[in-house]
Amino acid sequence: MPALLGGWMAVLAVLFALAPPGAQKPLLLLAGITAIVAVTVGVRRHRPGHRFAWRMLTAALVLSVLGVALYVAPQPVASVLPGSAATATVLVFLSYPVLGVMLLAFLRRRGGTASLRRRAGDPAPRRRVRRWRHRAALLDSLTVTSALSLLVWSFVVGPHLQGGTLPTWVQVAFPVGDLVLLGLLTRLLIGGVALAGRVLGAGTVLMLLTDVGYELGLFGDTSLMTGLGRFALYTAAGLAALHPSMTELDNPAETTAAQLGRGRLVLLGVASMVAPTVLLVRLVRDGGGPDLTVVAGLSALTFLLVLARMSGIMASHRLALARERALREASAALVSAADTDQVAAAVRTAVAHLLPPDTPHGVVLAVAIAESGPRSPEAVEQAAVDRASGTAARVLPTREVDWAVSVRLSGFATTLRCPLVLADRPAGDPLVGVLHVAAPAPALPGLLRAVEVLATQAALALERIELSHEVVRRNSETYFRTLVQKTSDVILIVDEDDRVRYASPSAGAVLGEDPTGRPMPDVIHRADRSRMHEVLGALRTGEGLQEGLDFRAGAGVVLEMHGQDLRSEPTVAALVLTLRDVTERRRLEQELTHQAFHDSMTGLANRVLFHDRLGHALARGARDGSVVGVLFIDLDDFKIVNDTLGHAAGDQLLIGVANRIAGALRADDTAARLGGDEFAALVENVQDPGAVEETAQRILAALAEPIVLDDGSELTAVASIGITTTPEADTADELLRQADLALYVAKGAGKNQWRRYQAHLHGAMVERLELRSALDHAVHEGHFLLAYQPIVDLGTDEPVGFEALVRWHHPTRGVVAPAEFLEVAEESGLVVPMGRWVLDQALHTVAQWRRILPRTRQPFVSINVSVRQFREPGFVDQVKQALAYAGVPPQALMLELDERVLSGDHERVWADLALLREHGVRIAIDDFGTAHTSPADLSRRPLDVVKVDMVGDPDRLELVAGIVARARSLGLTVIAEGIESPAHRTLLARLGCPLGQGYLWSSPVDGTEALSQITHRQRVAA
Repeated sequence: MPALLGGWMAVLAVLFALAPPGAQKPLLLLAGITAIVAVTVGVRRHRPGHRFAWRMLTAALVLSVLGVALYVAPQPVASVLPGSAATATVLVFLSYPVLGVMLLAFLRRRGGTASLRRRAGDPAPRRRVRRWRHRAALLDSLTVTSALSLLVWSFVVGPHLQGGTLPTWVQVAFPVGDLVLLGLLTRLLIGGVALAGRVLGAGTVLMLLTDVGYELGLFGDTSLMTGLGRFALYTAAGLAALHPSMTELDNPAETTAAQLGRGRLVLLGVASMVAPTVLLVRLVRDGGGPDLTVVAGLSALTFLLVLARMSGIMASHRLALARERALREASAALVSAADTDQVAAAVRTAVAHLLPPDTPHGVVLAVAIAESGPRSPEAVEQAAVDRASGTAARVLPTREVDWAVSVRLSGFATTLRCPLVLADRPAGDPLVGVLHVAAPAPALPGLLRAVEVLATQAALALERIELSHEVVRRNSETYFRTLVQKTSDVILIVDEDDRVRYASPSAGAVLGEDPTGRPMPDVIHRADRSRMHEVLGALRTGEGLQEGLDFRAGAGVVLEMHGQDLRSEPTVAALVLTLRDVTERRRLEQELTHQAFHDSMTGLANRVLFHDRLGHALARGARDGSVVGVLFIDLDDFKIVNDTLGHAAGDQLLIGVANRIAGALRADDTAARLGGDEFAALVENVQDPGAVEETAQRILAALAEPIVLDDGSELTAVASIGITTTPEADTADELLRQADLALYVAKGAGKNQWRRYQAHLHGAMVERLELRSALDHAVHEGHFLLAYQPIVDLGTDEPVGFEALVRWHHPTRGVVAPAEFLEVAEESGLVVPMGRWVLDQALHTVAQWRRILPRTRQPFVSINVSVRQFREPGFVDQVKQALAYAGVPPQALMLELDERVLSGDHERVWADLALLREHGVRIAIDDFGTAHTSPADLSRRPLDVVKVDMVGDPDRLELVAGIVARARSLGLTVIAEGIESPAHRTLLARLGCPLGQGYLWSSPVDGTEALSQITHRQRVAA
């Protein structure tokens, strides 16, 4: 596009130069219109951040084109507008101040302080921003403008004022306009601009030069040269707007220290010689001098400006000498520094001397420390940038630096950040640290080079200190190794990173290999590694080490560990651990302990061990809120077995019963024999008392199978079970008493059954019965409501489905928590009719949505179902009938089940789910990752969706990432629940999670509001 425009303008310029005078103006008018169109297209294509300056350029072109148009107006128009020539002159002249406003706008945008403070969030008024400008560039531009003013006055304005043919305002206005524009252009170009700015400046300068030549009478054909000057402006304006660099004119110019290079020196010299040159030319040409008052005034102004420029150079020179002296002193201080604190103190002193006196500032020297754990992606990326940039310093808003640093420098809006990088570092990360210097914004750019030199010196000092420490450490290790060469125990030296720095020669015989260089936790068994981390941490914090701690190693080796913190000892400077092989001793101790706490006949725990484990279970339950259950099991009619078949048969029956009870329990549970035919079971780490009742049912089912005795005969054990759980009591003695009472109740009610203790919670049981009655009434009268929470596409933030959530407003108790009444519904079986109502209502609602919405935006509905619903015959047919009655395709329905269905005996449930999935209904696991299941369990079941609960816990992010990866490998869709912050949403989208749900977008709403969220196709917001 720029090349096409340049070619077109060149053709027009050639035609303009060759055309007769009467045909030139239409070509100039066509060129102006082309420039207006090109600027408009360029602004729309490149979309600069601030368009005011480009609008002013367009306005200036329009005024110029209108003036040209009046010049070439047909004779009828000229007769109607007798003053059209004067109007055209005014319009052309008005383009000059508009161009000046354009240049001022570019200059304001190039004055970098305002933008920097706005990025840093500094609310300082603009007056304070304007006080800091590029002073050197401003003085240079004023000097050039002053010299040009003398030339214009002497050769253009002065002669015209003494008499001429044109009106006086034209003679004065155009030269003054040329002078102002040249001054502004000089100021803009001296500060350095992008290519588009240079092109626009060159075109403007050519136009102004042709104007000056016209005013001085240098051209024979004035219309041709002034027209070509306009061509230059039009072409430059179009090319600048179409070039991509036009957006860079909004960027703040880089502020550096005042420099007096050859170019500026020549410029100042030429400007200084203007006054004597003018006098000499006028004396030679005219035989007399010009108006000496004007010449003297402008000469004095030029001299003062050059003097001010020299003053700035001298001030910069003095500051450079002071900074050089400060760097020399800092170098001497850094050479003698013995530790990091002394290096930091030397750096702070140097920065104070580098800045002007009494300048408020802050200095933070952040030394890089090796991190053993995972680092954030932002930290890794920043470290990579620092290593690549070396010691290049840059000015940043304080809020963009590291959080720990920005807190200490919060009193300043901007900070100079300089990495400490040693590219040829012998070993380790080349990034030694980062130096931060905060000060008022005008003071920072001049510190860039000095701080880079200071950062290099500080990096070398830190490297020298580290190497010195390393030499001391190695000497100490040599001495220590001599002392422990012959000891039989394993002596290990562990550094700050928990790595084994030294191992005594006996380590190979005890541990099987030399652990030197490995992390200490990796030396021991995997199961003990987290405890080893805790022990090492406690040893460093001064909490001490409990003597005789045991850790497992490979091949069943048990090690007794003793530790000492010798980090303060210069010869060691680390932790010292002593390991002793106590495998045989611990084996004997375990045998004696087992005999003391287990029943000799059945191998189960005895009463003492059972009571001890019950106490520990209660303590854990109090911490994590889990339920602890106690079951007392008593064999019915066991005395008859002993009396009729003998004690040998009775013992075999007891052993068989013990095996059946132990087999019916989980690995976390405990089976015990209390004596005679009395057994007990401890159930812990469950979430509701119903799990304890299920355990009792499993025990009865296990005992229902006949037990084969040694002689081949069979006996069936019949037992009664009493149950109690921590909701009824919170002490071991009380639980045992309640379980015993419940056992008597079970025996009184008949054989082969269980009873749960109720008396202690009589009031609560009454309340629960009342709630059950009210729930029964609500179920049959239809007093429930459904709320819908959107399931959102994380890529578009638009809802693709809704989860139906049941709500019950009790007439007297108000809103009853779903967890409370759903539990009662499960116990009473009311969850079956309630679930049937939820299914019908939700399908009816989604059917209404699908009739209203187009095919491209038809959501699905997700419904929670209970395992108990599957126990009712015909549940699969019930779902199919509900879908057919509502007229909803199976793909629009998703059934959610609790994660616990993945474990346990639920094969019938999975068989029904497989039938529904074949029919087209999607199956989802809710709250995955909260129970004792793993992602591997997902591959064995007919599933489509996995829902993971975030609940705002950052510790679950790693688990969520693993679940998302596993689910994607299995072809499952992941829905993240409980999203409440944009940070979680962004992280989940980065992990590849497609769908999300939570209060970030919306709380549960009624069906009308849910439909509105889809109908308006709006991004859902909480």
